[in-house]
Amino acid sequence: MGRTLQNTMINLGLQNACDEAIYQLGLDIEELEEMEEDAGLGNGGLGRLAACFLDSMATLGLAAYGYGIRYEYGIFNQKIKDGWQVEEADDWLRHGNPWEKARPEYMLPVHFYGRVENTKTGPRWVDTQVVLAMPYDTPVPGYMNNTVNTMRLWSARAPNDFNLRDFNVGDYIQAVLDRNLAENISRVLYPNDNFFEGKELRLKQEYFVVAASLQDIIRRFKASKFGCRDSVRTGFDSFPEKVAIQLNDTHPALGIPELMRIFLDIEKLPWDKAWEITKKTFAYTNHTVLPEALERWPVDLVEKLLPRHLQIIYEINQRHLDKISALYPGDVDRLRRMSLIEEDGIKRINMAHLCIVGSHAVNGVAKIHSEIVKNQVFKDFSDIEPAKFQNKTNGITPRRWLLLCNPGLAELIAEKIGEDYVKDLSQLTKLNKFVNDDIFIRDVSKVKEENKLKFIQYLEKEYKMRLNPSSMFDVQVKRIHEYKRQLLNCLHIITMYNRIKANPTKEFVPRTVIIGGKAAPGYHMAKLIIKLITSVGDIVNNDPMVGSKLKVIYLENYRVSLAEKVIPATDLSEQISTAGTEASGTGNMKFMLNGALTIGTMDGANVEMAEEAGEENLFIFGMRVDDVAEMDKKG
Repeated sequence: MGRTLQNTMINLGLQNACDEAIYQLGLDIEELEEMEEDAGLGNGGLGRLAACFLDSMATLGLAAYGYGIRYEYGIFNQKIKDGWQVEEADDWLRHGNPWEKARPEYMLPVHFYGRVENTKTGPRWVDTQVVLAMPYDTPVPGYMNNTVNTMRLWSARAPNDFNLRDFNVGDYIQAVLDRNLAENISRVLYPNDNFFEGKELRLKQEYFVVAASLQDIIRRFKASKFGCRDSVRTGFDSFPEKVAIQLNDTHPALGIPELMRIFLDIEKLPWDKAWEITKKTFAYTNHTVLPEALERWPVDLVEKLLPRHLQIIYEINQRHLDKISALYPGDVDRLRRMSLIEEDGIKRINMAHLCIVGSHAVNGVAKIHSEIVKNQVFKDFSDIEPAKFQNKTNGITPRRWLLLCNPGLAELIAEKIGEDYVKDLSQLTKLNKFVNDDIFIRDVSKVKEENKLKFIQYLEKEYKMRLNPSSMFDVQVKRIHEYKRQLLNCLHIITMYNRIKANPTKEFVPRTVIIGGKAAPGYHMAKLIIKLITSVGDIVNNDPMVGSKLKVIYLENYRVSLAEKVIPATDLSEQISTAGTEASGTGNMKFMLNGALTIGTMDGANVEMAEEAGEENLFIFGMRVDDVAEMDKKG
């Protein structure tokens, strides 16, 4: 989510008044804004997309809730020491969080472990361990529309009788200390981006957010009077008309068996009714096609932690496979490929398959990605239900990524085409009229120049480096990953360095290459790539023959608040993933909106950006998806 102060002032139309008031008190609002901690409750694009969606849904006046976990420690703070990444805990709540309001009156129980007992009235999940979910609400204001939505984050609390209800050996002190075990569920964010790590605590987190949120959703549904004459709703027929749940990747996939469990075991609906309602309620967004990122939970772990859910998943799978058998008699290989349960090696649950089967709509996040999802990764599923598969190309909120971070450019645009574009970016096409307006073009360049000077001030303070403001700011900021090819960028730096060394008097457009981003702490290759870049930087930056022609900066601790500084100052945006690997990308859009040119591959949303802006206005290079596939075939 990043910081909240400035975004709130902008969306409420209070920024100028607040600036003025603070100034009158002899204070500087920017200094105040810099004191706020980022809320870093996600890893990369997937988490930031959710944050952008919350702003856009509020601005569109949609009645929408964002549900997640209130991690005590968010994404780690990154320090670079001797050129290596070192992680520090992100104690973001140290000074409290003024934007959140605890709602203990809506606290809910979440169950783990236990066993399933078969009774006359059906299966019962018994002897469970209970953890309480405490909601914290953060307001999400729409832009100038008197709408405020809610982001509700759950924090884990031990019940007061935790470890004391069992005829306990009387070690009261130890019992109270053991409360930490329950409360560890919301302690820390797993720092992997595009990588699955099958840890028990992570599975607990996934079930925790799902179980609390679904109880909350059902409570709200039952209490709502709209279109219902009963004092309390009794039936669930209208549930999918009133409730839509979007699964942000497979991480909340357990929502599907959990909603089924509530309908079957608690509300006593028959299976077919429960399944019909569940499918109509859920939709699933796929965010990656990298095989190492797909969630495949060991059956043994799920059986231990959530025995009833495993039974329900088996039943879903049985009915699913019966349908496939009827369509393709004797095609056992197809059954194996499409099963929710993978049998090779240790038995695992394929969470993506669960999401596809349990949802009425599945989408990718850019045209090219949705095609890959449909025609390659989940082809067996789209063959049967082609209408289920859709595209919804990602976007960004123009409030944070233009108004907030680049007021100079936002103002210039408003002078030419009015202010309505802030709620409707398609209006930016009106700027085509001014493509030959020399004064406007000069003004746009001047804004970029000022943004660069401001960012240089920040860099010289943080990195004690003299920088050339007339150099090209060439920027690649994103999570460090092999598929994102920071290595390719590094090789290009080495190439430019060697060209300068070979011919020091030759004309060379001066560049400041800025690379930033965090590597998952367990991802050795990514950490090595950071070390390579910082080591290459040490050589380049200290070579007197190179001077101010080429500088390399590794931007430490890249996060939302730092993105807001670097993006408006960028001349060249690097979007250079191997074609077919970056599902969409959203940084690409932020740079373009802020007047940078793009060098990139035909991957993710770059394809649609090139289509929209004209391929001649981007620097497109490299293999296309088909070329990569062709090369793969050749080995």
